[in-house]
Order: sequence, then structure tokens, then C-alpha cells
Amino acid sequence: MADLSIRSRQEEQMDAPDLDPAVYARVLHDLARVNRWTFTAWPALAFLARAAGEQRRFRLLDVGFGDGDVLRAIHRWAERREIAVDLVGVDLNANSLAAARAATPSDMAIDYRVGDYRDQAGPFDFIISSQVSHHMTDGQLQAFIRHMEDQARQGWLICDLHRHGFAYWGYPLLARLLRVHRIVREDGRLSIARSFRPDEWRAILDEAGVASEAVRIRRRFAFRLAVERLCQAR
Repeated sequence: MADLSIRSRQEEQMDAPDLDPAVYARVLHDLARVNRWTFTAWPALAFLARAAGEQRRFRLLDVGFGDGDVLRAIHRWAERREIAVDLVGVDLNANSLAAARAATPSDMAIDYRVGDYRDQAGPFDFIISSQVSHHMTDGQLQAFIRHMEDQARQGWLICDLHRHGFAYWGYPLLARLLRVHRIVREDGRLSIARSFRPDEWRAILDEAGVASEAVRIRRRFAFRLAVERLCQAR
């Protein structure tokens, strides 16, 4: 039985550097299907609706885009509201590039890139990541928060899973219903065990040198925590 009072440090299969690219692509596409059923893009859209206000243009960087599903949702959201957006996604895994491009309509202008988020030329109004932080080491996560705090002109968002017993024990049922790849079934549960709780996020923010009162931690459906920072435009 998993002890969810302690965050798991076990490595996920999808992070293995020697994972076959075809299997990795299948895993990403199946994860995107899980994301649709669990409304993964909603926290990002709610954050942008509040953070962007009435402005008609912004530039955004999504770190760890995976299949690109969150960026596509943002693109559709902005298009409906006639907001001009410059959307950039960066991912360390080169195999994500082909997978995201294959899933993205040719008329949807999203700039997918392979590389390190620190090497992406700004400025960016917003920097976001979805379900990426639990893949990072403690040091990597703190460095990422400091980078966003320094580089995001209007705000940043980290949305990730909430380490919760109901999510951990309920996820296998959803995975079976969706008939996802074995790695998605097994890694999905591990991802929940590797994710954070609200008090842990506050400690992480303190370690990163960001005043916790300047950041809002919101609980979002389904078993997500959105760590939101609104900055004065700079």
C-alpha cells in the first residue's frame, strides 16, 4: 500500500532516455486523452482569463508541452476572444516535437521547440507549465520558479497533480475505461504519488525565495493544484 504522506521519488517510465520514440508518442497522445477527461487545460485558461484582463495581445511560454494539448486549448480560447497570442512551447525531449506537431492542425500557429526553458529568448508575458513540476528534482523546481519570477512580465502558473488518496486509488479505473497504454496506467498513478500538497508548495516557494503571500495556491478539478503568481507588468 502506498504511503501518500511521503512524496515518492521513484522514476517514471516515460522519463527513461532510451524509451522507444513510437512508444513515447503513444504515451503522450494517451496522456492528452486523459487530460481531456480531467480538464487539465482549465486551470491555465482560468488563470489567463484573470491575468490577461482586457488586453488583446500577449506572449506565452509553455514549459514541457508534451503533446501540446494545453497550448492548443489556449490557442482556441484566445481565438474565440479575438486575442492575438504568440504561443511558444519548449520541451527537453526531442520526441515531443514530432508528437505535438502531428497533433496540431496546420493552421494553428504554435511554435514548438526542443531545448531548455532558460535558453528561450524573451520577453514573455506569461510562463506556464502543466503536470511537469513533479518530474523535476527539488533544485530544478526551485530554479524554475526563480526563473519565472525573474522573466515572466505579467505572471506565471504551475499546475500539477494533487497528491490525494482519492485520486491515487481512483485513477486506475479511469485508465482502464480509456484503455490507455500500460505506461500511462502505471506512470499516472506514480505521478500522483510524486506530486505535491499545498503545504509542500508553500515550503518550496520559501526555498525559492518567493514570498508565499504573493502566490495563490488554488485547488482545481480534478485533483489539481494551481500555483499562480500575478506580477505587475514590467
